Amino acid sequence: MSFLSVMTETSDRSLPLAVEQIVLRWGDLGGQWGVNRSVAQIQALLYLSERPLTAEDIATTLGLARSNVSNSLKELLAWKLIHRVPVLGDRRDHYEAETDLWQMATKVAQGRKAREIDPMVAAINDAVASVDGQGAGVSAEVRARLKRLQTFVNTVDGWYQQMLGVPPETLMRLIRMGSKVVSLLKFVGPKDRGA
Repeated sequence: MSFLSVMTETSDRSLPLAVEQIVLRWGDLGGQWGVNRSVAQIQALLYLSERPLTAEDIATTLGLARSNVSNSLKELLAWKLIHRVPVLGDRRDHYEAETDLWQMATKVAQGRKAREIDPMVAAINDAVASVDGQGAGVSAEVRARLKRLQTFVNTVDGWYQQMLGVPPETLMRLIRMGSKVVSLLKFVGPKDRGA
């Protein structure tokens, strides 16, 4: 029996302690990452639920206002971290979370990159082009710093694009190699460390 079916059959409507702790902690983490606490809590609740939930289920379980739940669901749908699923015999919308952790991480990274990183990369590239074109009033040191910044952000952006094409299993192997990769890089040398 899922935690929600147990919850709805009791009068206190409480979550199992482990689930409640994760939902609360995920909400705290969301707040630290600039995500609304309710959005993060709903995503965690849906991730840990064994069956799709309605907005009413979510509002009751988390003690949130229905309007807050509705807005949070819209945001999670926009991030593609949850999706609607049909439930036979029920006309209400039901939601379930993406449960593939790599897909979740990729969707969050893509969304953050599009909203935060891409505009910064464009602004830096525009600034460098402007300095290269006019250059008036910009010292050689500031110009050099702008170029280093441009090289850095474009390198990171290129790396990110390359990583999107690497299968999750390969990425996990690289991550697990951790200290071995660092040791290999120390052996190869600090060739491009300042770039």
